[in-house]
Amino acid sequence: MRMRRKKHREERYEACIELAIESFDDVKSLKDIFDNDNPIHMEIGCGKGRFMQKLAALNPDINYIAIEKNMDVIIMAMEKIKQAGLCNVKFFAGDVDILREKDFDGQIERIYINFCDPWKKSGQAKRRLTHKNYLSLYEKLLGQNGEVFFKTDNQKLFEFSLNSFADYPVKMQNITLDLHASKYEGNIMTEYEENFSSQGMPIYRCELIFNI
Repeated sequence: MRMRRKKHREERYEACIELAIESFDDVKSLKDIFDNDNPIHMEIGCGKGRFMQKLAALNPDINYIAIEKNMDVIIMAMEKIKQAGLCNVKFFAGDVDILREKDFDGQIERIYINFCDPWKKSGQAKRRLTHKNYLSLYEKLLGQNGEVFFKTDNQKLFEFSLNSFADYPVKMQNITLDLHASKYEGNIMTEYEENFSSQGMPIYRCELIFNI
């Protein structure tokens, strides 16, 4: 179901404008966005921002860039961060593909991909965020031993992703077919994850290491 356009969307976005990256055009280094030398992590598809809010609060010495294409959704995420008084998160309302055109090579240490669109039709495989075309983008952005943390509730997407990872020069680790039944510690749940897990649905998770 498509989310209805939020009332006063533009006004709400402007109220959080200090958290926004409106364009990368004049950005020479991602660290310039934060005016410090702290490491930078990125979430692709931040949704309503619950995951990012908790993650950023736990790690004040890490900077986060949260990317989300849906303007109505990203506004809710920005409002959460502003209300929490966090200064280590910036948001970009757009497509991560724009970073292919930028010279930000090796400037990200970790990327989070949580419950992305599975693009279920076979002809849509290239749109999946775990397709090799996106892996090449992550490789460009990540520095030595850069990481991708991936979670999904979709078994077929997870199977596709593992095959995609196996065909790419990355190391896979901490693979689990049922995250909440595993011994993994420190998991932060998204809104989707809480809903899925409450219904007894397994959560699939995998970590990648690039440029090893």
